[in-house]
Amino acid sequence: MFSPARPVKVYIATGITDMRKSINGLSILVADQLDLDPLSGHLFAFCNRKRDIIKVLYWDRNGFCLFHKRLEKDRFQWPETLEGVLNIHGHELSWLLDGLSVYQREAHQQLSYESMI
Repeated sequence: MFSPARPVKVYIATGITDMRKSINGLSILVADQLDLDPLSGHLFAFCNRKRDIIKVLYWDRNGFCLFHKRLEKDRFQWPETLEGVLNIHGHELSWLLDGLSVYQREAHQQLSYESMI
């Protein structure tokens, strides 16, 4: 779906978004409501009230790209949180687009170590 040239972060705008908004409206939401830089090259995901549409906005070198997925049946498991924005990993965005929760209990946890033996 996306093939960024460098590692990117994925930000989810929690809550609902008016899906009549396109690139300009969503980039303003990123800057004003999420307080993030829409030109950063990171992915910004939005969902509608019925949870059957997701839009992902990102800047690709010389212009914005907008990915739009509409489900004909079922609903996305959009995360509910009090925070206005949620930072997730790319594989969690794939889970979300596949109809899974970003909070998979069975998934392997990411490990980080201070030193190698």
